[in-house]
Amino acid sequence: MQISTQMIQVFAILVSALALGVAFWLYTWVKSQPSSNARIAEIGEYIREGANTFLRREYTVLAKFTLIAAAVFLVLLPHPIWKGNVMANVSMAISYIFGTVLSALAGKIGIQVATIANVKAAEAAQKGVKPSFMAGFRGGAVMGMAVVGTSLLGVVLVLMLTGDASSVLGFSFGASSLALFAKAGGGIFTKTADVSADLVGKVDMGMEEDDPRNPAVIADNVGDNVGDVAGMGADLFDSNVAAMSAALVMATSLGGLAGMNVIMVFAYAALGLLASIIGVATARIGKHGDPNKALNSSTYVTTAVYAALTALATALFNFEWRIWGATAVGLLVGTVIGITSDYFTNDNKPPVQYCAESSKSGPAFTILTGFSYGLLSSLPALIGIAVTALVSYYICAPLGAGYGMFGISMSALGMLAIVGMIISNDAYGPIVDNARGLAEMGGLGENVIAITDELDSAGNTVKAVTKGFSISAAGLTVIALLGAFASEVNTAAAELNLPGIEHFDIMNPTVFFGLIVGVAIPAVFSAMLMLGVDRNAQRMVSEIHRQFDTIPGLKEGREGVKPDYDKCIDIATTGSIKELIPAGVVAIFSTVIVGFVGGVNAIGGFLTGNIASGLLLALLMSNAGGLWDNAKKYVEAGNCGGKGSVAHKAAVVGDTVGDPFKDTAGPSINTQITVVSLVSSLLSTLFLQFSIF
Repeated sequence: MQISTQMIQVFAILVSALALGVAFWLYTWVKSQPSSNARIAEIGEYIREGANTFLRREYTVLAKFTLIAAAVFLVLLPHPIWKGNVMANVSMAISYIFGTVLSALAGKIGIQVATIANVKAAEAAQKGVKPSFMAGFRGGAVMGMAVVGTSLLGVVLVLMLTGDASSVLGFSFGASSLALFAKAGGGIFTKTADVSADLVGKVDMGMEEDDPRNPAVIADNVGDNVGDVAGMGADLFDSNVAAMSAALVMATSLGGLAGMNVIMVFAYAALGLLASIIGVATARIGKHGDPNKALNSSTYVTTAVYAALTALATALFNFEWRIWGATAVGLLVGTVIGITSDYFTNDNKPPVQYCAESSKSGPAFTILTGFSYGLLSSLPALIGIAVTALVSYYICAPLGAGYGMFGISMSALGMLAIVGMIISNDAYGPIVDNARGLAEMGGLGENVIAITDELDSAGNTVKAVTKGFSISAAGLTVIALLGAFASEVNTAAAELNLPGIEHFDIMNPTVFFGLIVGVAIPAVFSAMLMLGVDRNAQRMVSEIHRQFDTIPGLKEGREGVKPDYDKCIDIATTGSIKELIPAGVVAIFSTVIVGFVGGVNAIGGFLTGNIASGLLLALLMSNAGGLWDNAKKYVEAGNCGGKGSVAHKAAVVGDTVGDPFKDTAGPSINTQITVVSLVSSLLSTLFLQFSIF
């Protein structure tokens, strides 16, 4: 059966529209769920207002950055504007702005639904696990459908309107740069509040996790939304767009815009979204079911449906089976990486239980065991990424020159194909975390809190799984972007009659120079974000102590006495916005400096080093943080001495160390390596022409 580029683009637009329709239906379903508790409604409104205030202030700052970057695009990219092709530069600048707008929209949609779903899930828990789970999951699924629907729609529209794969890279950079700052800013906000609330409330005062007397608890719940919902939504929007962009750049270099490779990219991406829609529709849990099992089974259903749909499309449209094989490898390994992340972060598994047991001996042992398991957990994922890249390269290499790297890009696309389901699972986590807090602050009783605790524990595990998945997918994507960078360099070199690049030899001093600098950048980037959390949290801890010391009756919980929640929200907001720009600027400008010092060869080394160290650090921090969090919950469930014991206090310390690991630095690194890869591709022509060495 014959199929054209136009036909598959129309199909992709229709699937995107279907996903957005499903998102709207899910939103109305969640909104229609009953809620009547006045206290929960009041606290929910606090959270909604705080999240929207932060987002408004953050986006105001990022809008200024976007306009400056768009001006640079207009003047310099894809070629300096004085060289005559003005419309190409205008197209690139508009594509960049379009990417930032859609990425910001992904965050806003997530906030809107999450701050409704948390209230619904909290009250639904009075009726049992099933209704509460469905409210939380379907709330997360709104974001999953909306984010992937808009990302696919955006890529299709940019390519249809510009006819230029380089403009798709501009669109991708817009999404990535916004995601970098949104994830960093949201991560600093959420962990400022979380660390402060835990250290003062739990360790110093012996309070429950969401005790309404604690001035930081509302900021903590706001942080779940701005960091884990808005930030992660923008992050996975970026990852999905970057994977499609890398594949499209290489597909067009192999066969042009009308070639079968471009058709395959759109077909497989659209079928991935269709599979996610089916997976979300089939997600169910029994009356006394296991939330972990329900979340995992829906992921497996989506994976199986996607594999079947792409195989059917390959047979019907005579696609190349080798490319399907590379895509299937990415899909399979993504699932395996998720399972290994689950092993190291699930409180039913030995690593979390051993960490909790070691906490009886004090916080030093909590930190040692958690950090060690975090290091161990990076090995299976890194081997998975390496094997996927190796196998997909050699599966596709016999098809001709350039097809090996195209195979890697398609395996990244395969790993991210079910990202609609991944985002649904990921957004479920902070929704039920908020629901747990609302249940406690609303006084719904121990049975309801126990149900929300069970849902929250599953949310922590699935967040660790989805973060491992997204980090690994980002790893494959940036390997593909390394191929896209080489493709862009060689295209420019042919136009300028300059030598291109075939490979990066680490014995070449300029490549080695770039490699060493690239290794250091993720560490510096992580340190800047975590120091931002440290500085901000210290300010908030002082404010919490001030309120307990100066507000009469607050410690005792006297009726009618309320803490000043707004002050803590303001500290988290102001500090995070102040801290988010420098780390992102360092990542971007270090790339530019290396490029103009060592040229395209140095950038090849820089990207290689950045990818290798970035993936290691991201996996280590994400899994160690998830392990510490669930070790704390394991103790709080009555194990190893239970609440108030030595083990509990030690586990809380471990959790506060893990918070900026798993929710600030770890998940921001994969966005950072995507951003520097895109900057390298976009500026490749300039690096080729102008460098010191």
